[in-house]
Amino acid sequence: MSAAAIDISRIRAVSLDLDDTLWPIWPTITRAEAVLLQWLTDHAPATAALFSDTTALRAIRNQMVSLRPDLQHNLSALRRESIRLALTQAGDDAALAEPAFEVFFAERQRVDLFDDAHATLAFLSQRYPVVAVSNGNADVHRVGIGHYFRASISAQDFGVPKPDPRIFHAAASTLGVAPHEVLHVGDDATLDALAAITAGMQAVWLNTAQKAWPHDTPPHATVTSLTELCRLLDGPAALSDKR
Repeated sequence: MSAAAIDISRIRAVSLDLDDTLWPIWPTITRAEAVLLQWLTDHAPATAALFSDTTALRAIRNQMVSLRPDLQHNLSALRRESIRLALTQAGDDAALAEPAFEVFFAERQRVDLFDDAHATLAFLSQRYPVVAVSNGNADVHRVGIGHYFRASISAQDFGVPKPDPRIFHAAASTLGVAPHEVLHVGDDATLDALAAITAGMQAVWLNTAQKAWPHDTPPHATVTSLTELCRLLDGPAALSDKR
């Protein structure tokens, strides 16, 4: 971990990615797909037979990305339409896509937070206003962490995804600060760290896998855990009230 390039005194707000930053996403999606498949077995058996495992369900969801590029920023719509396509291909009632998606979506909100996530969110929210910025469709209130956030901006609601600078600028505007006063924290080197830097923010890359940084412009700091992030920010300049 290096804090050499980060200016803690400049931070007036924090924006946070969600998936793979506060919890691992793929165990959550795998479980949600399994619950969806069970629901289809009970209510649309022809579809369950045609798409008999979660790998097949994920494949048709990925196919929908190519079929509906206009929905790439809206993961809920992509999943809903992929279910509709699966039902149609199997000869089941396409109207079942709505209740089927709701079953999937409810399970998708049941995330297993990283062990240090609550402590980190408490640490950050006591010092700064915090906004969630995500390309995913997690709902911070349904997940149970909404009280840590002043606001939450998702690509599907905002209309454009990361790395578009506009979603980062919207996060800053929502908190009433300038982009250069925001510290963004996320796990994706491109969609989070580099994109935030391009948008004029400071960026901390959460690199739990300790991968090599893939770009020419480095992040302001790299940490391997959320606990390390707290240590990075827990200096004299971070203890004053910046809100």
